[in-house]
Amino acid sequence: MSTTRTITIECLRYHPEHDTEPHYQSYEVPFTDEMSVLEGLQYIKDHLDGSLSFRWSCRMAICGSCGCMINDEPSLSCQSFLRDFYPAGLRIDPLTHFPIMRDLVIDQTDFLEKLESVKPYIIPAQARQIEDGPYTQTPQQIEDFLGYAQCINCLLCYSACPQYGLNNEFTGPGALALLHRYNADSRDGGKDQRMEVINAEEGVWGCTLVGYCSEVCPKHVEPARAINQNKVASATDYFLRFLGPLGRRS
Repeated sequence: MSTTRTITIECLRYHPEHDTEPHYQSYEVPFTDEMSVLEGLQYIKDHLDGSLSFRWSCRMAICGSCGCMINDEPSLSCQSFLRDFYPAGLRIDPLTHFPIMRDLVIDQTDFLEKLESVKPYIIPAQARQIEDGPYTQTPQQIEDFLGYAQCINCLLCYSACPQYGLNNEFTGPGALALLHRYNADSRDGGKDQRMEVINAEEGVWGCTLVGYCSEVCPKHVEPARAINQNKVASATDYFLRFLGPLGRRS
């Protein structure tokens, strides 16, 4: 059995009902080598301070709910382990660049509106009937979009993005990666509808290609690569406009 040790977890606290500004509170948490940071937060809530608020759901890096800043790095708390921060301890903050609702809980409204704007669903190029049967795809056609389909909307990339921190009008890495996921899908015909988002001032050209978004992504989605590919698509779309309808069809 693993040896039980004690680690200091410092959490940002903010209750808008009675706090004028955020502050930190420290907790001494017993842990074993198998315990994640999320389990440390759950220990605090269950045994030390029931008023601590944070999001979580699956505990298996699938839902993306438990994203936070751990020692100033965007991380999934279920994928981070207390043993890696012993003996120095750790500080947990809510994800940066988002309004704080309470403690470690952020307001995700801005991201959800941006996600809706990219139409993250299949838009068929032509109407299909049930009798037409299912779509078929080659292994290569699946490979073209599969990596980008792994996004779990954890928002770590938004906290890693300096451009979004400077200008929250920027559509952002996560939404643009999902935009590319559908544009790259052979079953989809909605590229022209999404081109308005791509070409907008707050679209792909707002990205300065720092690349930190791809580094912190727990699913290796590589949003920076998706954005770079869509810069090519945007430039191509711009020049094809000069060729008229013939160029647009090509």
